[in-house]
Amino acid sequence: MASLNVSSVLVVLFLTCGAVMATKENDQIIKENNCESKMGLPCVLEAFTSIFNTGSISNKCCGELVVLRKVCHSALVKRTLENPLFKDLNPATIIAKSI
Repeated sequence: MASLNVSSVLVVLFLTCGAVMATKENDQIIKENNCESKMGLPCVLEAFTSIFNTGSISNKCCGELVVLRKVCHSALVKRTLENPLFKDLNPATIIAKSI
């Protein structure tokens, strides 16, 4: 249960604080493609956990990722990596896991 709360906090920080730290390029991509509204919160949590921690993604959430499209997914992952909370993560490892 604690890991769910930690994941929830991370997603909230991702959606709020991440916007302040993002580059204009990623922000523009996210805004132009309406990226933040294409996935439901349960799938956002699942995808976030599988990329930034460990785990797998369900078929349902995989389908939502397909709808999200690569351009949105990549911009959101890059924006998260720009957040100071994730400065200790290896970007190459996270990008490889996100693929």
